[in-house]
Amino acid sequence: MRAVKTISDPNAFKLFGDETRRKIVFLLRAKEMTVSQIAEGLSITPQTVYHHIKKLVEGGMVEVTREVRVDHLIESYYRATAEAFQFTVGKTSSSAKALKEQMEGALDALKRSGFKIQYDEKTVDKLVELELELKECCGDEETEDALSKLDDVDPLTKMAAQEYAGFLTMSVDELTRENEIKKKVWTLLGSLIKK
Repeated sequence: MRAVKTISDPNAFKLFGDETRRKIVFLLRAKEMTVSQIAEGLSITPQTVYHHIKKLVEGGMVEVTREVRVDHLIESYYRATAEAFQFTVGKTSSSAKALKEQMEGALDALKRSGFKIQYDEKTVDKLVELELELKECCGDEETEDALSKLDDVDPLTKMAAQEYAGFLTMSVDELTRENEIKKKVWTLLGSLIKK
């Protein structure tokens, strides 16, 4: 299971709007479970759970980890595909809004941890724009997916491997572009410090 998974399918974003589905994903972040175990944990019918699980699997938020034969039946075990999900749908207003809230939260966390920074909506919008640029120019979703399936690797090691994979798959031009964008972020953040 990866630490954070980016989901760009607008239909998956809608799926997560359902409270029961959010509860199922929350349970499956802790451990793998069968449909009947989830149903028992949430006090709902297995049919209801199966309906939701099917949609969550299609949306990429839940996956089958193993199948076990019980008498004449095969029972599937499910788990969440990530600890947390980030929903981005291109540069739509909904994904930009979610990213903007994330940036504001990060800046607020910096303030609360002792950084003397001051920011406004225009600054947050610029950070969002730069973050979207980074994702567009320098992301490698295939490698991220492959690394997420390594069950015997802890989340921090997966993050380091993802970073190294980025270096290994990046062209010189992409590396240069990534550094240019990161320098803009560095300059913008530096301008927020109160003198």
